[in-house]
Amino acid sequence: MYYKSSRQELEEDTRMSDNKAVGKDGGRHVVAQNRRARHEYHIEDVITAGIVLVGTEVKSLRAGKATLVDAYAKVEQGEMWLHNMHISPHLEGNRANVPPIRSRKLLLKRAQIDRLQGLTQQKGLALVPLSIVFERGFAKIELAVARGKKLYDKRESIKERDRDREARREVFGRG
Repeated sequence: MYYKSSRQELEEDTRMSDNKAVGKDGGRHVVAQNRRARHEYHIEDVITAGIVLVGTEVKSLRAGKATLVDAYAKVEQGEMWLHNMHISPHLEGNRANVPPIRSRKLLLKRAQIDRLQGLTQQKGLALVPLSIVFERGFAKIELAVARGKKLYDKRESIKERDRDREARREVFGRG
């Protein structure tokens, strides 16, 4: 029987990370993003949490059939829950399919949950999902501790983005 040494495993893992199938960012695959969240909120902190999924939800997520538009996270009875996230039923699923919009439990450590609960009790802070990713085969969600923007903040963000776009055009000579 042949056993690999830890050095051989390390070299093999390095070669696999160079492979495009794994992804350029080390096995991290973004499934869905909440672009609207970055427009409507000031992001103060980002935390990654696991998601409890059932039935064919994982297959639907891998196919990219999820939306985070109206989703939010909330601490209830000492547990973190994600509400209003839509995962479309898998087409080849059967009665194991679950309703597309339901509350899903998030996996965090107790200290993280307590910290987030303390932050969200402050006025104006909310837990907003930014994206769903697969890291090493596990579905994770990136949650942002965010503060809502005022209308004039949104206008300022748009102006800043336009200025950056114009500057890039000047640098690359496409203007």
